[in-house]
Amino acid sequence: MQGSTRRVGIMTDVHRRFLQLLMTHGVLEEWDIKRLQKHCYKVHDSNAPVEKLEDFINNINSVLESLYIEIKKGVTEDDGRPIYALVNLATTPISKMASDFAENELDLFRKALELIIDSETGFASSTNILNLVDQLKGKKMRKKEAEQVLQKFVQNKWLIEKEGEFTLHSRAILEMEQHIRETYPDSVKICNICHSLLVQGGCGGQNLPWGPGTEGYGADQLGSYSLEEKAYLQDGE
Repeated sequence: MQGSTRRVGIMTDVHRRFLQLLMTHGVLEEWDIKRLQKHCYKVHDSNAPVEKLEDFINNINSVLESLYIEIKKGVTEDDGRPIYALVNLATTPISKMASDFAENELDLFRKALELIIDSETGFASSTNILNLVDQLKGKKMRKKEAEQVLQKFVQNKWLIEKEGEFTLHSRAILEMEQHIRETYPDSVKICNICHSLLVQGGCGGQNLPWGPGTEGYGADQLGSYSLEEKAYLQDGE
């Protein structure tokens, strides 16, 4: 029987603070995750050594397992930056979105998702998405309203917009991978090397095992965060 010096399934104030902040942000890059972890130690247990990130997250996941929630690691498809997201395993991702979006808004997301998955490039133009507005379930939606809803999806990190075209945010890929595989089995693209879901069609082996993943990788990619978020992520070492 193998022993372990790490206590599994015990949540300290450090773990709880970390989880609370990650729940607020939804998804963060690895560099930001490491800074957030250091911040939580500084606030709640400054004398303790900072636990290895993998062990730290495994400890949290062992507690979350019974709640069907997990912190999952992945990479951004365009450049392989490591990311972490809090994923609800008990519901389909679109069901999870129901608390934030109306029925017709969710249907707009479904139609955008289908266009993205069916496309060769992994992108859907705003024009093609908006042309489906008349087919939405629930309350009627004007194209101007639909444009605002698409921006809401971007703000909530479900979609990314690039020059008038939309693709899935890394958060959406992490949370929806199983749903996409099951719903679009004939359209979905899978990397032959690492078997990860491909949306934009390129992997380059960056998911082996977790992309570059080197210390400080992505340090120049702070992203667009709220003032509260920056207060935590840009805290001193």
